Amino acid sequence: MYHYYDDNLAAERLKQVYEIAPPRIQQYLEAEVGHALKRIHPDDAVLDLGCGYGRVLPRIAERARLAVGIDTSFSSLAMGQSDLAGLPDCFMFCMDAVRLGFHDDAFDVVVCIQNGISAFHVDQRALIRETLRVTRPGGAVLFSTYSEHFWDDRLEWFRLQSEAGLLGEIDFGKTRNGVIACKDGFTATTVSPEEFKILTAGFDADVTITEVDGSSVFCEINPH
Repeated sequence: MYHYYDDNLAAERLKQVYEIAPPRIQQYLEAEVGHALKRIHPDDAVLDLGCGYGRVLPRIAERARLAVGIDTSFSSLAMGQSDLAGLPDCFMFCMDAVRLGFHDDAFDVVVCIQNGISAFHVDQRALIRETLRVTRPGGAVLFSTYSEHFWDDRLEWFRLQSEAGLLGEIDFGKTRNGVIACKDGFTATTVSPEEFKILTAGFDADVTITEVDGSSVFCEINPH
């Protein structure tokens, strides 16, 4: 299902997803990015998982020593490389988030926002384990998902995407309890705070779960 983004929601089509976002969604997106940026310091090396066409990378690059984005979509990365050309210390690579080609402890901060932990459709605990591998002790890993309080606004945004032909027709018979299902097989799930606690149990790290803006839930993991 991760390939849905590679094949159907990449490059210009992915950019359109954000361009049609209504004001409340734009507020959510800005609050989410703003919360992540607060954890970044000038000397940090930062990894952005599922960077797409690099929507957030310039914001990260403004605050960090090094900004690296990875994604599996060649077309999104190609568009991003063009748009971000000339931005110093900012790089993009085609890479799977559960098999990162970086050394242990390579980054100070790893961010996976916009519900990537669900949208990637990979083994979520394996994803967390791999992000912790490349994060130095004392650093931070940030995963975000949608808050249950944001359901109506989130569903409306996905409805707009469907009407624009960016997603398949929403199957309202199967869309409920945080899961949005489309008739073309696309599904969008979330991770509850309780599920985050289960997913992070047993790792040598401190875990903090915070709701931001009434729209997103952040799980911050600080490895020892």
